[in-house]
This record gives sequence, C-alpha cells and structure tokens, in this order.
Amino acid sequence: MAHEATADRAFRPNRRNLLLGMGALSAGLAGAKAALADAGTAAGRPAGREVRLEAATTVSARRLDENVARAFPLFNAGAVVADFDAASQGALDDVQLYRVVTATTVPETGEVLDVTGLLALPAGAKGELPVVSWQHGTILSFDQVPSNLTRLADPAYELSDERDSLETLFNVHRFAARGFAVVAADYLGKGPLRNGRGEAYVVKDATVKACTDILEAGLSALETLNITPGKLFLHGWSQGAINTQWLHQSLRASGLAIKATAVARPFNDALQSWRFCSGKENFPLPAGTTSYPEIPAWLPLCMIVLLGSYERHYGLDGLIECAVRPKYRVMARKYWNDYSVDFPADAPYPTATDLMVDGFMDGFTDERNSAFLRHLATNSASWWDYDSPIRFHYGLADEAIHPEMVYRALSAGGRFTQGISIAGASHRATFIAGLYGNATSLGGSENAFDWFNELARS
Repeated sequence: MAHEATADRAFRPNRRNLLLGMGALSAGLAGAKAALADAGTAAGRPAGREVRLEAATTVSARRLDENVARAFPLFNAGAVVADFDAASQGALDDVQLYRVVTATTVPETGEVLDVTGLLALPAGAKGELPVVSWQHGTILSFDQVPSNLTRLADPAYELSDERDSLETLFNVHRFAARGFAVVAADYLGKGPLRNGRGEAYVVKDATVKACTDILEAGLSALETLNITPGKLFLHGWSQGAINTQWLHQSLRASGLAIKATAVARPFNDALQSWRFCSGKENFPLPAGTTSYPEIPAWLPLCMIVLLGSYERHYGLDGLIECAVRPKYRVMARKYWNDYSVDFPADAPYPTATDLMVDGFMDGFTDERNSAFLRHLATNSASWWDYDSPIRFHYGLADEAIHPEMVYRALSAGGRFTQGISIAGASHRATFIAGLYGNATSLGGSENAFDWFNELARS
C-alpha cells in the first residue's frame, strides 16, 4: 500500500482560470464565469482568502477495496444489493487524498471561520477530470468527517464506523478510484478546526456557504495539481441530500452548470420531517408492504442537534430549554455541548415523540419555538423547478425518512426529476444501493456511478 508525506501546499485561487475551466460545462460561459464567485461573495467572503492542501497521501486501489469490503455489510442490511465484489466493482486506480483548508463567512452570524474538506482524485491524473461534489450525512460526533480519510497515511490505520466517514469512503472508492475528482466539505462545527464551535445542522445559508467555499477551494486546488475541472456532478445522502439540493439551487441561481445530481434519502421539507419525527404527521404504508420500521432511538439526538444549531445561528438563546420537556433539558443541553451519550444511568432518555414540550406543534408555546418552526419552514428544499437531471433514491423500509416525504420534491421538481424506489431498503441500504446497486435493485435504473460516468464521457 503506497503512502507519502508531502509538504503542505498553500496558494490563492486563480479565479479566472478556475471559472474558465468550469465554463466548459456549458456554452453559456459568460453566465458561468462568475457563478462560484457570486455564490461565495454574497455573504462577504474574506478578500484573497488562502486555500491550503494538507495531509497528502496516496491510497492503493487494493487497500480501498479491503476497506470497502469490511464496511459494506454495515450498510447492506437485508442484502438489498449483492455483496461487494472486488473483481467487478473494485477500484481501478490508486487515489490521492488531501485535506483542503479555506475560510468561509457564516451568513447568519458574520463569523469568519476556517473550514476543512477532502479532495480525492486518481493518483497521477493529468488533464481534465469530471468532478463530484459530495455532501455527507448526519454524524453524531465532531470528527467523523470526509477529511479524516487522510488518516490512511498511516499504513496500519483501518477505517471504522465509530471514527470515520464510511459513506465518504464509498464515494471515493466509486468515483475517485474510477476517474473522477471528489470534493467534500466537513461542514461548520465539524473536523479538526472546529475549535469548540457548534455545527449548523440543517441551517441553510451557513451550509450552502461552507459547501460552496470548499467546492471552489477544491476546484482551485485541482488547477495547482495540473488538473482541469470538467463536468460537475452533485451527490448527497440524508442530511447531505438536503444540503445537496440547497447547493444545487444556489449554484444554478448563480449560473453554474450542473451535469446531474443524485440524492439518497433526503428530508426535503425540514418542517414536515420534524412533524413526522414528533408524531404529528403519519403516512400510509408504502405500496406492497404490510409493516414499517419504528423511528430509531438515535433520532431524538438529531432533533437536539437541530435545536442547538438553530439556537446558535438564528439567535434563539435558550431554545433548547424552552422547546424540550423539563425532564430532558439537562440531558439535551449536555448532548448539544459534547455529543456524548455517557448519560447517568438514572437519567431519562426521550423518544422522538416525547422530547418536546406539550403543545409544541399545536399552538403558541414560546416566541423562540415559533421562530424555530418558521425557520424550519423557510429552509424547505421541496419546491424547486430543476433544470438539469436529478435522481432521488428512496427506500421503502427507511427507518428515519418515510417514502412519502420525497414526493413533494418529485411532484414539484419538473421533468428532469426522477424518483427511484428501493424495495426493503433501510436508511443506509438506500445509500449503498444508489452507489453499488444494479437494474434489479434500482427498478431498471443504473446506479449513480454508472449514470454519472456515462454522462461524463458523453
């Protein structure tokens, strides 16, 4: 297994060359030329911000396959897709990994912060590469982030579900080891430079800004590596799926061409998702099923993180205390502060339907609670008219997100929108099927890699 330690690289993006490269995505070069710059400067990007590449390492195709083989069963509950087969699905190239560091300005607070992400590409690549912007799903920790894949610089390090971003491993394996560059943000409040700051979970503008700035930094970095960014694709799962929809909408509003987008299990409408989790909205069983999974025990923790994020970014001081039932408030505040589940043995643990104060969804309870619900509604991603192809993968046995919750985006999204249902698929199995499945598991459709690859080479 090859690995290398190289000097960290610092540079300032050559915005003109970057956007000329991206302009090749469409004939409308003039409109695309300023797209990323406009998207990034809308909230006041620091002038002349630096981009750094750190922790460079090369990972062999064989080592990628070995890590994927170990991780695959953790996502393929119920054998929704065939077991991973290195002979037919294995990595074709070694990959080069870098941690990307740049600055972002948080629109909601005005803070200027350093943020991190991952850049992955085929080792030794030159010329033009298509690019996948990958947005990871919910992580109930501070450091299971994409850029942690650079830990593979240690030849003895094995990725694990407890420490690392396995969904990012799968994207690197499917895309970077097969001819794409992959750029992935760690997000605000995550990764090695969080410095104790809380995250921006389902906070739209902060998320879009961080993802846009990391994407621009990654594209600029490619140029310093003698790579021309080619066609742009977007991919995301769960939280990363709504982030991907927001990013798509923002980039298109700025004029940047997107060749195609794939999202797995998005909660498109944050308010609808909250109502579902809290038991205020119920849906019929999916067609052809006789039962549906219970809401998982970890979902209340996501709800706490959401409350803390909105408290932090929208100035709703004390939101956790006014929204959560008194018996859970100490536990909720502790969890938001440290993400540790080391609760006292006698401490009550909430269910998703029991977390909130009485009447939270029925009438006025507190000005901060009302403001929270308004922000949730504003941050919906459902009602967008997509003008380039987007596919929504959704499982019919997803314990976290009911299939009904994707239909608003599908019905409103227009003719470029396609829904792909996956029978028997849990939350994780939906994601893995979208990347490694075939026409049998995907209702006649190809997986995201095969789809992107066909479009990239056309």
